Amino acid sequence: MRFTCAIMLLVSASCLCAAVNDPRIVPNVSSVPVALDPDFSFRKTKIYTLSDQAAAPHTKGKNASDLQNAAKGKFASSSSKLAVQEASLNFEKSYRVFGAVTGADQRQRHGQYFDFFWRAKRPADVTVRFEYKQEKLRAQTQAKEVAYRDIHGTNRSEFRVVGDEFFDDGKVLAWRCLLIEHGRIVAEKRSFLWD
Repeated sequence: MRFTCAIMLLVSASCLCAAVNDPRIVPNVSSVPVALDPDFSFRKTKIYTLSDQAAAPHTKGKNASDLQNAAKGKFASSSSKLAVQEASLNFEKSYRVFGAVTGADQRQRHGQYFDFFWRAKRPADVTVRFEYKQEKLRAQTQAKEVAYRDIHGTNRSEFRVVGDEFFDDGKVLAWRCLLIEHGRIVAEKRSFLWD
């Protein structure tokens, strides 16, 4: 009986966590007042683009003798570094496509993934908003957000522009991510092209 209750508790907690971390689309993007707070900060940003085109080997600026020397192992350090980088990219692709069996399922996974790592030094109710502008929509700003209750410490929020949204409206050209507490921006991370 205890085992069954423990399993039910774990399943309900994981379902609740998944429901809380699922971003919702913001229909009307409005400006929010800025009041930066040192208790909140962005740590790291990871951006990954998953496309259906295979990456070509990088041979720019290399002649035939350089390629032959690399094949013989004379440039082992640079070629091994390239192999490690390629392995990590292959893992990222397999991680993002995992579970997509059909071609239609895989097409819905193609697009851009934005992972934001941020920190809250004190417990707070925080909304993480991802605002972005896409290639074919020009100056129109779209937004997705996730709300967290009583959260602190180091956290990760993931946003996706994938599938039909990616193929119909194009790549994300400019973006910014906001931490919002009580209707005020307390931390911000933006791309170089964001105005």
